[in-house]
Amino acid sequence: MPQPILETDFPGVERYARGKVRDVYAAGDNLLIVATDRISAFDYILATGIPDKGKVLTQLSVFWFDFLKPLTPTHFISASVDDYPAPFQRFRDQLEGRSMLVKRARMIEVECVARGYLSGSGWKEYRATRSICGIPLPPGLKESDKLPEPIFTPATKAHTGHDENVSFDKVAGMIGTDLATRLRDLTLSIYTRAAEYALSRGIIIADTKFEFGFVGDQLVLADEVLTPDSSRFWPLETWRPGGPQPSYDKQYVRDYLESIQWNKQPPAPALPPDVAARTSEKYKEAYRALTGKNP
Repeated sequence: MPQPILETDFPGVERYARGKVRDVYAAGDNLLIVATDRISAFDYILATGIPDKGKVLTQLSVFWFDFLKPLTPTHFISASVDDYPAPFQRFRDQLEGRSMLVKRARMIEVECVARGYLSGSGWKEYRATRSICGIPLPPGLKESDKLPEPIFTPATKAHTGHDENVSFDKVAGMIGTDLATRLRDLTLSIYTRAAEYALSRGIIIADTKFEFGFVGDQLVLADEVLTPDSSRFWPLETWRPGGPQPSYDKQYVRDYLESIQWNKQPPAPALPPDVAARTSEKYKEAYRALTGKNP
């Protein structure tokens, strides 16, 4: 397998921001987002990368941006290096397949989460309160059950630690009722359309998170979209409510870290080559299933 790309370095180009996975560069009036092969677990970036992960994340986002055009404007401009500003042209080998040129957006500081199934923090909250983010749910649901209908369960964006699930009313108090309502309705509309398509390809999208921002006065879908890093993808054929499900994401990494009883404190351990390779293949499986192509 190829060596994972953990760092990007483009001399002469201003780095705008660095996230756990993506590096962002100034590109005139726009931004260039480069997805590395870094992987985080339990809020720490691991020492070992996942080969080709950044390419899968980028190309899957590009697929969904195109798929969702009838529903919402997006910040996406191009994933072709030929369209990038001149300073980036000489870094084609590093950028090909793992980068995209996007419009600068004023981001809204809310994680817009849609849930169609009961899992993760939603399952934990349901067991304690029979509700999620203040939305009452029927009694007797099991872990990984399909919900009666998709729900909007926003979270506040945390710069450190875990994001915090909040009620719709709290979001409305932060950004105004009109915008909160637009985000809720758009989130559920996008999720429903994407989930129906994915189901036809044999994948359940149990939940996902979107980020939105404004370009001028226009509300746009931004960041990454419906990837294994921002979503919970389950194979339809193995879905059995009543416990956790196999998934197309970094669960394999989390399971390994739990098996070695890491105390979830720095430094984060490295991954054995077979765990990294297996995780890489999981990301690629999701891409192939959803798009019918190889990444």
